[in-house]
Amino acid sequence: MTLAVIMEKYPLIRKIYLYLFTIVGLSLIVIGAVKLIDLGLKMTVFKQADSQQYSYQKMPLSAPISEQKLDNIVSGQGNAQLTEEEKAQIQRWLADYKAWQETQSKIDPLTSDRQRQASNAIAMIIVGLPLYLYHWRIIKKETKEA
Repeated sequence: MTLAVIMEKYPLIRKIYLYLFTIVGLSLIVIGAVKLIDLGLKMTVFKQADSQQYSYQKMPLSAPISEQKLDNIVSGQGNAQLTEEEKAQIQRWLADYKAWQETQSKIDPLTSDRQRQASNAIAMIIVGLPLYLYHWRIIKKETKEA
């Protein structure tokens, strides 16, 4: 038995199927629209709504030499000398740290999150609208014929 035969043989199943997918489509449209409206309000009216979420402190990377030796070098206490290998490690660490800082400065987490939310909401509307319209048209057509 194919799906079309089952739907004709059992009209209640067809009706349940049509109403169920109409509700699913309508739900996707409503959720997507609510998310877009929420995002729009946060971007225009409530501009500080997301500020606490993104006020984090960046953790510094660990130094390539021991903290005690580093403290001795900075404070000038003791005869802490760096080996050539430690100097090379510090140079690599500084280069990596500067590259990391440059990469981090180019990223705006708030803009990134808003674009992610907008993309998700628009995708829900794009999926939900045709799903809703298709099944609702079939329901309307069948109720006119009955």
